[in-house]
Amino acid sequence: MNPAKQYLSDGITLAVVNGDTVYTSCERGVSPLMNFLDKGICIDGFSCADKVVGKGAAFLYVLLKVKEVHACVLSICAKEILESHSISVTYDTLVERIQNRDKTDFCPIEEAVLNISSPESALIAIKNKLEFLRSKQV
Repeated sequence: MNPAKQYLSDGITLAVVNGDTVYTSCERGVSPLMNFLDKGICIDGFSCADKVVGKGAAFLYVLLKVKEVHACVLSICAKEILESHSISVTYDTLVERIQNRDKTDFCPIEEAVLNISSPESALIAIKNKLEFLRSKQV
């Protein structure tokens, strides 16, 4: 069983565990995963539990070289990506695609990586989409 699952709660959206080392985040979306990459925090071989994992997050987990991922909600594309990179994956609910936060369309990160097949290309697309979304909020 994935040891990170026990840390998920109403406030905790992501838990990353390896032995006594535990990272948790309250941030939504791919932000906590981007923080690991941007700050150079190595979670190679860690177990992760995440509220929502779409295709973009799956590519980031591949780049972070995690051992396993449990998702409360997992997209079919994300499942295929994780499995194709030998990352063990479990989930509570499997969906066609991840919706945006107000459930009116698909997740913008999911849209950004829709036609992408490599983790490296996905990272560039995700960074560009996040930059665009931040610029719209200002």
